Amino acid sequence: MATTENRNAVLLPTGYDPATYACLRSLSDRGLRVIVASHHDDVPEFASRFCDEALTIPSPHDDLLAYKDALVGIAARPDVRTVVPIREEDSYVLTKYREEFEAYVSLLVPDLETLRNVHDRKRLFEIAAQAGLAVPETRLLSEVDDWSEEMIVKSRYNLLTDEYLDAYAPDEAEEVKTVTHLRPGERPDSEALVAQMHHEPLVQEYVESSDEYLFGAVCDRGELLSTFQHRQIRGNSYTGGGGVYRESVDVPALERAGRTLLEALDWHGVACIEYMRDAETGEFVLTEINPRMYQSLPLTVRAGADFPLHYWLAATDRPDRVESGYEVGAGSHLLYGELGYLLSVLRDDSPHVERPSLAATAWEILSSCYDHPNFDYLRLDDPGPFVQGVRHMLSARG
Repeated sequence: MATTENRNAVLLPTGYDPATYACLRSLSDRGLRVIVASHHDDVPEFASRFCDEALTIPSPHDDLLAYKDALVGIAARPDVRTVVPIREEDSYVLTKYREEFEAYVSLLVPDLETLRNVHDRKRLFEIAAQAGLAVPETRLLSEVDDWSEEMIVKSRYNLLTDEYLDAYAPDEAEEVKTVTHLRPGERPDSEALVAQMHHEPLVQEYVESSDEYLFGAVCDRGELLSTFQHRQIRGNSYTGGGGVYRESVDVPALERAGRTLLEALDWHGVACIEYMRDAETGEFVLTEINPRMYQSLPLTVRAGADFPLHYWLAATDRPDRVESGYEVGAGSHLLYGELGYLLSVLRDDSPHVERPSLAATAWEILSSCYDHPNFDYLRLDDPGPFVQGVRHMLSARG
């Protein structure tokens, strides 16, 4: 496909995703024109002075094909060079309908079979185990007859679509993020779980972890161009979830685990791999892969691993210009998430994770904000996104 120097626009499809603002800032700072498209009219990025164009498109949850067609329509514009996958639906439509998109733009996404290997957690854990990596024992719900151990039940698929499940039509897509914790000896209602998750879920052994980690990478046909690691200090809830406060680290064993898995997958594109560190063995145990940009991307970019820029360079056939490396010890906060974490101490409950003290949690949040005053949205040179985010949070709670 022919490319020209004046085709310097990047499309960022989004919902309320912190990765979008990190991409927006990074790419705008490089002189690129950034187009933000969403089915919401109040996403924080629309209020940014770095957003060159804000577009309204259909929701992928209402009609996945209409969403795909809208993205293809924008990609067909003469100024657009690439599309960055922010959400699970983006990685899916960019991969499944790659030929439609690549008639107009260059992409950095895996082929459909490889995407299936990470969207299907059962297949993913089988591939990781074959590569000699640590994984939790994982079975389909119907395969479990001994409930004497601590276990969790979770969705088999990152995204439920017609490509993976016959019950779904091509215009349907759904994420099931429910995780059910089972005490030893607790036998679940299998029919209710299948009905709740709309497919047969997975049952995994519960792994007691000392910490949660992320290994991120930008890959070009199996070659890792740049990598990044962080340790998650706090998630969306005290029981887990996406990182809302994290610090960058450099752990050789984590690097080996991440590289081994991505090379086994012959990965092409962006990948975010989540790990637990087994409290007993110290091994990094695989949790899942997100084949897209991710919630804690603002820390990645702030620490110097500029994944949005690296995606742009690799997608436009310049992988040799990617500069790897990052600062260890950097930290960043998603302030809305910190509030959510504090509220989870009051509201959430888990048989596996001890509830922390509310006063101690509040002190830890304040102390870390003082030590690392870096925030995903709160930026003095661009206050609009943070203000817009506060308005959205208040309206959603009201």
